[in-house]
Amino acid sequence: MSESVSLRCPACRREHLYAAPSYPCVCGAPVSPPLDPHGAPTAIAHRVWDEAWVAVRCSVCGRRDEWPRPELGCACGTVLWIPVAGEDGESPQEAEPVVGTAGRTTTPPRRAFQPITIRTARDAVTVAALYLRWLGFQDIRRADQRPPAGIGLAARGLLAQVDPTVRPASLRDVECLWLTAMTESADCVYFSLAGYAPDARARADSLGVPLFVLDLTGTPQPVNTLADELDGTGAA
Repeated sequence: MSESVSLRCPACRREHLYAAPSYPCVCGAPVSPPLDPHGAPTAIAHRVWDEAWVAVRCSVCGRRDEWPRPELGCACGTVLWIPVAGEDGESPQEAEPVVGTAGRTTTPPRRAFQPITIRTARDAVTVAALYLRWLGFQDIRRADQRPPAGIGLAARGLLAQVDPTVRPASLRDVECLWLTAMTESADCVYFSLAGYAPDARARADSLGVPLFVLDLTGTPQPVNTLADELDGTGAA
């Protein structure tokens, strides 16, 4: 956990003491965005996916990855982005990962995935992105094409769909993801908060689509055999 910083909400002038959460690097070490004690928080007017992530280097293994930008909800209703020290615009892609087959990265043995409690739709997307990174997928970003339901994520050689709604994913949802991935010569994986309709599960098995359910503790749970295999082997 990083050191706490004192900051003031620009809307209501309330004082807050904030410490950034830590996330697990693939080497197992905790990583926290370094906070800028002299910076001022910024009110979030409109969320932009690319701006919701910040590049941070692990102090143990030197790996540079993207993690959720620190934010804080003030009692007045304003959501604040917390300033991070040393933001230089360097992209995590500028690090030098070791790339294996199909554009996937070879990583050290994985430690246990550390979940993040899901309270909002954004939390669900964050958990899915962190889980894919834990599996070893690289350059995780928002997909170019928006899926019929939920949020699309993309990585090297992979398309993922995250559905944070309370409606079980349908057969059409699974087929649309598979068709989009096929046109991009990519694998695909589906994350759903509410599970899957029976025909969607059967169709995913026949198409080769791993299915995961996101429980509220923030741990993706494999639904079919394909997801079990992906969880066990990672992006190898």
